[in-house]
Amino acid sequence: MAGVEATAQVDVSSTSSVSAEGYDKKCIFCKIVNDEMGTELLHCDEEIACFRDIKPGAPHHYLVVPTKHVGNCKSLTKGHVPLVKRMVETGKEILQKNSVTDLSDVRFGFHWPPFCSVTHLHLHVLAPVSQMGFISRLFYRVNSYWFITADQLIDLLNSKGETN
Repeated sequence: MAGVEATAQVDVSSTSSVSAEGYDKKCIFCKIVNDEMGTELLHCDEEIACFRDIKPGAPHHYLVVPTKHVGNCKSLTKGHVPLVKRMVETGKEILQKNSVTDLSDVRFGFHWPPFCSVTHLHLHVLAPVSQMGFISRLFYRVNSYWFITADQLIDLLNSKGETN
């Protein structure tokens, strides 16, 4: 994939504003997960939360996030693969609960840093892709410098050593 490198990065979640419980008081997604913003949570358990994107790029556009603060996708290691897979599974469940049954017309992916508006790891779940407008198709374009699919991220993480 163009522009994506498997280099070691500093984990954003280790900054001083992140508490021992995995809460970053400056992070909007941490606030949403902790019900400080009044955002409707479509799913929330100990590990994963899901809510609607405030600027939807498709008729169904959800964000799936870890409930504890995790930095962007560049900060992940091979050990995060189960988390990313669980995020995708949660996204599929939310789509099915919202009557989206054609999973071949769905996009699961992450914006690649520095093209992230929020540094808390978040999976974009978009459906149907065939109904996305021109700008959304550009913004969530596969094989671009700014967007990586969930499958591409999992492959990238699996290719990393445990120490990266």
